[in-house]
Amino acid sequence: MRLLKNGMVFWNLTKGSVNAKEASEALVKLVPPACFATKIPDSSGDKQISKQKQNLLQYPVLPLKETMDRFMATVQPLLTAEEFKKQQQITSDFKDNEGDKLQLLLEEAGKKECNWLADRWQKFAYLQYRDPVTIYVSPGMTFPPASFKDNTEFLNYTAKVIYGLCEFKGVVDAGKIPIVKMGKNELDNGQFGKVFGTCRIPVRITDELIYNPCSKHIVVIYKNHFYKLIPYDKDNKILSAPVLAQQLTSIMNAEKEHGIPFGIFTADTRDNWAEAYEALSKDPDNCKTLTEIQTSLFTVSLDEFVPYEPANRADELILSLIHGGGSKVNTGNRWMDKTIQLVVNPNGNVGFTYEHSPAEGQPIAMMMDYVVKKMEADKKYGECGSNVSQKPEKLKFSTTNPCIDQLLFYSTTYVDKLIKNLQMKVLKFECYGKGYIKSMRLGPDSFVQMALQLAFYKLHKVPAAQYESAHLRIFANGRTETIRSCSNESLAFCKVMTDSGTYLEERVKALRDAVSGHQAYAKQALQGRGVDRHLLGLKLMAEEHNLPIPKFFSSLGYMKSKHYRVSTSQVASVYEAFMGYGPNTADGYGCCYNPRESDIIVAISAWASNEETDPIKFAAALTSAFLEMKAVLDNEAMKSKL
Repeated sequence: MRLLKNGMVFWNLTKGSVNAKEASEALVKLVPPACFATKIPDSSGDKQISKQKQNLLQYPVLPLKETMDRFMATVQPLLTAEEFKKQQQITSDFKDNEGDKLQLLLEEAGKKECNWLADRWQKFAYLQYRDPVTIYVSPGMTFPPASFKDNTEFLNYTAKVIYGLCEFKGVVDAGKIPIVKMGKNELDNGQFGKVFGTCRIPVRITDELIYNPCSKHIVVIYKNHFYKLIPYDKDNKILSAPVLAQQLTSIMNAEKEHGIPFGIFTADTRDNWAEAYEALSKDPDNCKTLTEIQTSLFTVSLDEFVPYEPANRADELILSLIHGGGSKVNTGNRWMDKTIQLVVNPNGNVGFTYEHSPAEGQPIAMMMDYVVKKMEADKKYGECGSNVSQKPEKLKFSTTNPCIDQLLFYSTTYVDKLIKNLQMKVLKFECYGKGYIKSMRLGPDSFVQMALQLAFYKLHKVPAAQYESAHLRIFANGRTETIRSCSNESLAFCKVMTDSGTYLEERVKALRDAVSGHQAYAKQALQGRGVDRHLLGLKLMAEEHNLPIPKFFSSLGYMKSKHYRVSTSQVASVYEAFMGYGPNTADGYGCCYNPRESDIIVAISAWASNEETDPIKFAAALTSAFLEMKAVLDNEAMKSKL
């Protein structure tokens, strides 16, 4: 995200990335193509290794009136006139009574903590979340499609990616991730140090996170078997890609039969997995294996070949990254608790599965860009590393018992049903991209957000509460704020565009007003002046101080505005790559998009169990919205020339 001199938000808002293209290019230039030795810090207890010294802001507590006024503006398009009037009274009562008391408590917390939100958000949004991380939490991030003529090419490619990830970690450890600014403010790079060696641990009620940034091993998973592989020599120099490929080959040659799919447990609900975890942990051998998996820098899933129809390749790719395809495909060949899982299929489908708890998607997207750029620039990339390696060590789980067998049966049944319920359609809109949108003096992110609003309105005849994440990286340990994309302006735009009796001038004005309104809210959110996190903080103050939860938090306006039927993110890349995830609500869609220069890629998800939602129909409606919006702008441009 960049800010123009006039304060308007510039084009490239992403889920967790600011000036991602510039930062990625600068990052690639930092690391020479010659042999690279990573620095492994001595202190294994330091959770944020080699942290760069940065000048970051303290996360504020907003004035209560400012937030409540903004809240009312965001709920108005979702309510009838009568409902809105009632909500005004409820909101006013809350602001003057319980809200004022909770505000004082939150301000006290804000004085004591550099970022009062960070730990609370991680606990509330992630660690206490009891649905599976699979589909519900963890996104998939694709690489550009690859092509392997045989297993040798498949493993050579995988080895180069492993080499690149280790090299990227060396950049992180050295504190050389480029510091980017938004206006005058630096953006926090702390999240880069929280993804390598990190793992979520299932615990009833509230999960835990463990950090092992000083780890020296990775775990390779093949046919549900787990192997510990050390990608460094004794001098901490990264092994060459050919040596890594030899080690991967030895793993594949060693396994002819499938192992017990213990990875299925990690895709189940968190409490079910916690129960199975307790049962597994009773055996010392299992504890050793679990520890090795959890403390690895990342995992590598060597999947078994999955055929696909060429027209549906993108759909198959993102589904394989989100959930693995089920117990009879590759879901058992995962460890969903690991922050970074590299997934490579002999069919050419490659990407990351990303456990979201410790950080946003920016480190993952930048890793992909970094590795792909390096591999494209140098066909011999990774060949100059060390040749002194250790043999991969098989990690063994003990023989199952009736209790574990039964738990595995239940998990397999649940996970397969969950996977069957997810529908995904990847739209590659090729008529234009962000280049055209910018030529019309509009911001691509806000433009796409309004197209999503229009597509939903076309299908469902009502506006959708729409979530878009904005990073809070100008603040120390900042995570995200919500951009509430549904507004009075977006609703007016949808109504004008679906009314055949409106004139061109009306449509142009409505479109530009809607985009401008979204940009204004995005700017506020990036500055920590959104609605959602402040309201969450007030509610948490009531819970932490054993106070009654005010009825405001069960009011119609609050509930409707939090029921995000369209959950969105922009994750930008110059490559034919994209991120995808499941819907936020039972009656909604997940929409993650990559607006490239000449096309727009959108991964659309919905639940098959809901008869109202259909990702294929939504893709068609979104295509129609894109075309209609272009027609309006082209007609405006043509008329201005006359």
